[in-house]
Amino acid sequence: MNFDRELDTRGLNCPLPILKAKKALAEMQSGQILKVVATDAGSVRDFVAFAKQTGNDLVEQATEGQDYIHVLRRR
Repeated sequence: MNFDRELDTRGLNCPLPILKAKKALAEMQSGQILKVVATDAGSVRDFVAFAKQTGNDLVEQATEGQDYIHVLRRR
């Protein structure tokens, strides 16, 4: 999958990954894809709730080693 932007939030705890993703999405065009890499296990449920609240599409979530990958499509 191609990403329009990638955000590294490793080492940051809630709510910082969400806040950085919100800022990044605000700077993107509708339909563009944002990949967020986080190390906070709570980010998995946080991004599900964030997508529901904001109307952005949570395309994919995955775990790669210590990293939690979240892929969002800008509404």
